[in-house]
Amino acid sequence: MVKRLLFIALFLGSTSTAAWAQTAQIKGVIVDKDTKEPLPFTSIGLKEEQIGALSNEHGLFIVPAPTKNAQDTLQVMALGYYRKTIVVKRGVAIDNLTIEVPKRAVELGGVTVKAGKVKNLGLGAKSSDPGEGMIQGLPGSQYAFFVKNEKNKRLGNVRTVSFYIGENGFPREPFRVRLYKADGNYNSPNTDLLTENVIVSAPQGGQWYTVDLTPYNIVAPEEGFFVAMEWVVSGDKFFATNFMDDYQPYGQIMRPTFEFKESRTWNYTMGKGWSLITAANAQGLRYNAMIKAEVDMIK
Repeated sequence: MVKRLLFIALFLGSTSTAAWAQTAQIKGVIVDKDTKEPLPFTSIGLKEEQIGALSNEHGLFIVPAPTKNAQDTLQVMALGYYRKTIVVKRGVAIDNLTIEVPKRAVELGGVTVKAGKVKNLGLGAKSSDPGEGMIQGLPGSQYAFFVKNEKNKRLGNVRTVSFYIGENGFPREPFRVRLYKADGNYNSPNTDLLTENVIVSAPQGGQWYTVDLTPYNIVAPEEGFFVAMEWVVSGDKFFATNFMDDYQPYGQIMRPTFEFKESRTWNYTMGKGWSLITAANAQGLRYNAMIKAEVDMIK
């Protein structure tokens, strides 16, 4: 009998949203150091408490002040920017905190031109029939699937990435596309390949949703790369995310695939980092996010 995995949801650390409302809070905005423009969908986390939050599209954020130690480190991670850390004290509320983050300089290396005829190569999930189950997260959480270059083809640029979005939930809610090299601990996602904020929204669920990445000229690593969905939050949902006592995950739901015997899917929880999903069905096929990509293949 096939093991049915009905739901996987990611939560913001071990602190419930009800507890947040009972503690001192740190409120502020994340901005570009030079332009002073707000940075949307920035990850903010307390290192020791292992909890975090995501800024909204206006760069606004709210996190609880530390409760365990006399002080903690507030870590700020914005896509395409250097990381910023700030020391905060236990039980001390902060209002209107402005955190300026310096933009990461783009390193221009030598350009290598691969000679040969260019064709299209599909990587990742092949099936259009999703498995039983749902994959959903809270704002700031991610699921990353490794699209492996199994036949060791010569790869060029990434053309498209696709996500199978379920018919349930709110499939038209926005999400951010992330691409990573597999250069973290135990080959986990680490270095961003896509350094631009690509926020998209599917027209409906129950089908593949494809994102064109050709304008970004992303060179695919020869071994393959991670494609991730990051749940974001917009508008007045930002405040509900932090303070609804019985908050339920909202937004689009990805569907799983059971095509592979190996675990290729990692999840990211703010404050805790990446962890490998190892669940499998009765046939030993692993529970993976249903994601695929198309890349240039050099012949």
